[in-house]
Amino acid sequence: MLSKVAIVGRPNVGKSTLFNRIIGQRLSITDSTPGVTRDRIYATGEWLGQEFNLIDTGGIELSDAPFQVEIKAQAEVAMEEADVIIMLCDCRSGVTDDDVFIAKLLYRSNKPVILAINKVDDQKFLDNTYEFYSLGLGDPIPVSSNHGVGVGDLLDKVIEILPKKNDSNYNDAICFSLIGRPNVGKSSLTNALLRNERVIVSNIPGTTTDAIDTRFTAYGKDYVVIDTAGLRKRGKIYENMEKYMAIRTIDAIMRSDVVLLVLDAESGFQEQDKHVAQYCDEYNRPTIIVVNKWDAVDKDSKAMNEWTKSVRENFKFLDYAPIVFLSALENKRVQTLFPQIEVAYNSYNKRVSTSILNDVFNDAIAMNPPAEFNGGKAKFYYISQVGTQPPTFAIFLNDPRFVHFSYLRYLENQLRKSFDFFGTPIKLQLRKRD
Repeated sequence: MLSKVAIVGRPNVGKSTLFNRIIGQRLSITDSTPGVTRDRIYATGEWLGQEFNLIDTGGIELSDAPFQVEIKAQAEVAMEEADVIIMLCDCRSGVTDDDVFIAKLLYRSNKPVILAINKVDDQKFLDNTYEFYSLGLGDPIPVSSNHGVGVGDLLDKVIEILPKKNDSNYNDAICFSLIGRPNVGKSSLTNALLRNERVIVSNIPGTTTDAIDTRFTAYGKDYVVIDTAGLRKRGKIYENMEKYMAIRTIDAIMRSDVVLLVLDAESGFQEQDKHVAQYCDEYNRPTIIVVNKWDAVDKDSKAMNEWTKSVRENFKFLDYAPIVFLSALENKRVQTLFPQIEVAYNSYNKRVSTSILNDVFNDAIAMNPPAEFNGGKAKFYYISQVGTQPPTFAIFLNDPRFVHFSYLRYLENQLRKSFDFFGTPIKLQLRKRD
């Protein structure tokens, strides 16, 4: 699990601009209008080889501005989650009552706080930073989010005090998590897998509010199962507990070797299922689609085929994921999960011999040569596996611009078919070779 860094401050001091500067892309919306960022936004940052999760928050102020209750709650949860907090202020407006109010919140958090003073775009503003010593948060670091000035010094300080965390504490066991919208039966499935009532089970959505890790042995192999809180739509998460549940679920996915996406056969497929499934794709984890509560379905000979068709249509980006139908409540077909977990885990870690890989690659190109695209025709030289978790391949060619995405998809399918990359995503990287 990566350490977390939260950026907090009053509205319009440049938090989102600093956030975008650190992660190297425009993910947060930046605008001169105060209060544009309402929810917390998460992304991965990196400095001096150390990665961390970065959290952007909405501006906190004492006024009765719209959404202030929700924004303050979100910022407080971000402070609670964070290992290090950056308090950002504006050198041009000086210390305000809102700055003092936020500083008092940070005193109570008992977390390491770095004070950064933004908008120091010119040396003439540098003297303004001394006023911020009055906040009692240590030496202020002058920065310019717009121009990147001082951001390196700020990140040096972040890395200096940021705790180092291991991605996994279970190197000798297969770690898998259960994710899904609320009330699809994740806790019931956890109990069925563990064969006892270690997790509270309730039909009230949102009972599980944290991720729970449990180690167990099945069929002679060691596993760790992570039961997670249900996820709701991002746009509808304003309660601090809901947002906390979401980030803990993402943490669970990042710690997992395999992810089980749990659906509810009784209530049927919902749009929120697709939203949750996108996390599997976003974080490149092997995925097994679990259709739970199969006992509650009026089944005929076509029911399973119809569900399979619906899943494939709605989760086209998870076309590699196996589908398992079971009933956690009645403990039926639960044991069929373990072979699928094993296959997905092995695929996730699979390496292919370079010579065999290139034989398959060249045969695929010979059977279906690429067409001209973007004013040129791709000439492929060779392919090499450059990583696992997930399996990652570098394809060397004359110009990546000449490859249509559909042809890249064709090459991926040929690799899947030839090497049984079942249950795991694979990544193809096009690299130009002169």
